[in-house]
This record gives sequence, structure tokens and C-alpha cells, in this order.
Amino acid sequence: MSIIGFVCAAVAVLFVPVLFGLAGIVLGIVGHTRGEPLGKWTAVAAGTGMIIGTVLSILLVPA
Repeated sequence: MSIIGFVCAAVAVLFVPVLFGLAGIVLGIVGHTRGEPLGKWTAVAAGTGMIIGTVLSILLVPA
């Protein structure tokens, strides 16, 4: 779960940050509850990727 969450976090920076960011957060939380050591960090990385992706899309897409 954590590995897929990290992939979603990386994709969230470039494509559909809200969708992939939330998916990464959920996968990180599920991984954490299942005892995976990287689960918590996956959720943090996905949230950060979602924020960075949203800011980049606001700055780069012309109004």
C-alpha cells in the first residue's frame, strides 16, 4: 500500500493533484493501520504532493 501511495504522491505533483493526492493519503493511512512502517510518511508525502501540485497548477495555467 505504501509504495502505491508514494507513486500517487509523485503523480499528484503533475496530474490531477486532488485525486491522486487524496488517493495517496488514503493508501498511506491504510498502510499505517496495517503496520507498514512507511504508511505515515506516505500520507505526509501525498499531502505535500497534493499541495505542491495545486499551487503549480494555479501558477502555470493561464487565467
